[in-house]
Amino acid sequence: MVRIIDYEAVQPIRRFTPARPITIPRSPLRVSLATIRIRIPSGATLNRVELIATVGVRGVTGVSQILFRIFRDGREIFDTQVGIESDSESEVNYVETFQAIDFNVGQGTHVYQVTAQNLTRGTEAEIVGPVSFSGLAIAQS
Repeated sequence: MVRIIDYEAVQPIRRFTPARPITIPRSPLRVSLATIRIRIPSGATLNRVELIATVGVRGVTGVSQILFRIFRDGREIFDTQVGIESDSESEVNYVETFQAIDFNVGQGTHVYQVTAQNLTRGTEAEIVGPVSFSGLAIAQS
């Protein structure tokens, strides 16, 4: 039997807001997009935390390679990369959604954080929303 042991979701940016962009910094700098806390009770063996993030981005100059990372308690557990174009003759606004699964997490309260950084020199991309991040902790009995 599978049971839900915790759930948290945040949506720090609720809609597409191009008038208030957040610049994605060049690596190794990064911007924190959202943070959640998931509690794993004692005895919750064979557990997993399913994490889903959605981030609205816009290309400003060049083709930026954006690295999205998820951390648990400050330690990276997942990353993915996406190219964001800025050509005025093509699409410049994107909504990226990705999922990570963290298996057999120890008991206690864990802080999960999703971040973004630009890997490509001479390019620029921005967070324009929406941004959401959720975590569902499940245990198998």
